[in-house]
Amino acid sequence: MSTGLAYELAATIGSTVLDVLPIAAILIGFQVGVLRQTIPHLKRVMIGTVYVVLGLSFFLFGLEQALFPLGKTMARQLTDPAFIGAGIDAAQLTWHDYYWVYIFAFAIGFSTTIAEPSLIAVAIKAREVSGGAVGAWGLRIAVALGVALSLAVGTLRIVTGTPLYFYMIAGYVIVVVQTMLAPRMIIPLAYDSGGVTTSTVTVPLVAALGLGLASNVPGRSILLDGFGLIALASLFPISTVMGYAQVTGWLDKRRKNRKIPSASKTGDFSQ
Repeated sequence: MSTGLAYELAATIGSTVLDVLPIAAILIGFQVGVLRQTIPHLKRVMIGTVYVVLGLSFFLFGLEQALFPLGKTMARQLTDPAFIGAGIDAAQLTWHDYYWVYIFAFAIGFSTTIAEPSLIAVAIKAREVSGGAVGAWGLRIAVALGVALSLAVGTLRIVTGTPLYFYMIAGYVIVVVQTMLAPRMIIPLAYDSGGVTTSTVTVPLVAALGLGLASNVPGRSILLDGFGLIALASLFPISTVMGYAQVTGWLDKRRKNRKIPSASKTGDFSQ
């Protein structure tokens, strides 16, 4: 590792320690000052804290060194006029010329969400507490489709320069209507699903993609157009999870209401 990278890593570890200190102070303060109890397994807690600090530090360092540059590079390559169409000036490109950007955004949104650790944990717990009524894989796929659609729509918004609030208002109107129609059991889980998607794996790539796209599409502002993808990524999964529950509920109801063939037609006369 070069001296410059070593210095950056050390600085990242130092800033992470400063970020973790308030959390540790609150936990220790409540444990000792309010509950008036000693910290159980103190040695294990201290070792775990060191692991947490190192893990966060390496994660943040990796974001800066790999994921953010990779997202910007992919956005630059996908919006390069030479890739989109030889001989086409960037100012003459229209929104449908960027179809590879939408496809890439959809694919990266789906794949990163499927691999999101927080979503896996929520899906497993939802399956356990519902007694299997909520399938872990069904929930994960529904959320992943929501994030994928949100990134495809969000990149279209960046390319066209449409204000973000148009999409947010329309999205929440749909969510409110679905909330009135969806099964009550799924509503809290659907709203939580919108939050767990914006976590460690998804957010860095989404942010890098949005900033890289806004910096390479002519006429776009990085500040005004580059952000907002994460907001959409929190909104769309709410709708897709409730939609998943509504579709599965409709299929179950249809299956129950389906007429059972009579005994004479099936040849079974045991009834």
